Amino acid sequence: MLWSAGQVFDCKGKTTPPEVPVTATLPAPTAANWSPDQWESWRAEVRRLAAERDAVLLAHNYQAPEIQDVADHVGDSLALSRLAAASEASTIVFAGVHFMAETAKILAPEKTVLVPDAAAGCSLADTITADQLRAWKAAHPGAVVVSYVNTSAEVKAETDICCTSSNAVEVVESIPADREVLFLPDQFLGAHVQRVTGRTNMRIWMGECHVHAGISPTDLRKSVADAPDAELLVHPECGCATSALWMVSDGQLPTERVHVLSTGGMLDQARRTTAKRVLVATEIGMLHQLRQTNPVTSFEPVNSRAACPYMKMSTPEKLLRALREGRDEVTVDPAIAARARAAVEAMVAIGTPSPVGE
Repeated sequence: MLWSAGQVFDCKGKTTPPEVPVTATLPAPTAANWSPDQWESWRAEVRRLAAERDAVLLAHNYQAPEIQDVADHVGDSLALSRLAAASEASTIVFAGVHFMAETAKILAPEKTVLVPDAAAGCSLADTITADQLRAWKAAHPGAVVVSYVNTSAEVKAETDICCTSSNAVEVVESIPADREVLFLPDQFLGAHVQRVTGRTNMRIWMGECHVHAGISPTDLRKSVADAPDAELLVHPECGCATSALWMVSDGQLPTERVHVLSTGGMLDQARRTTAKRVLVATEIGMLHQLRQTNPVTSFEPVNSRAACPYMKMSTPEKLLRALREGRDEVTVDPAIAARARAAVEAMVAIGTPSPVGE
């Protein structure tokens, strides 16, 4: 099933405009109407409450800079979940979307897992349900199911092995060549994996992340025209990834300047690059980490509107509320968690993903 770019799907599958919710009590961080003293007081209170609750604060790469900067760890969903499982803290506060907090709970069932806003869904995860996956499996008996970690616990429970964008190629290559593969839910990541592996017996679910799908080939061509000497970093979930590779094959861009990478791969490339300008095709929250990693290079978005409204639902006041009130707590049915854990652990057994790779 396909969704058009620019739409957002709530947890019940209803279409809503892609707008960041406006909070009623404290100003959104992008409003810039807090004084430096107010921000410092907020940071101090967050850290005080985290210590009081014996909590580790985790923030996804796509969170607002203020949330990233106050967290104990910043990274992708799986790397953060693995850190959560290894942490000695009794409570995990996950500033991200709901499936990420679920994954943390799956890997650390004995810990209390809180998310600042339980309504923070994911347009990609919502493109497939467990019932839909069961029907797909029934139509392809014997196929190996590979699910991106951007899926619900129920879908992971119906999965043979999970993957991230940093190890999706390795996961698919680990499957015997004569076994059919059902890859879900991201069509663009699936196409990238199929292109790299050359696998012909791989079926791909037609889902997409509305933010990455909205970074269009037109955006890419315009950015490249405006900065012809810049390097290009493209997340494989992007709708423009194929266009980037076509521009290389057509001679419009030199191979050495185009990189289709996970967020962890982007950070690695940011450390290596000597380019003055780098164009980045992913959610704009990633720019904060890139700029901190390499403050000399100018990292510029291919689409400056590529912001995930669900990610931005973890606002400063909601993070504070989570620590003060112990909400919103995330739970996963133990039977579902056990089956989902097996799929995640099967992935980890193949190879350890980049510490910040999604």
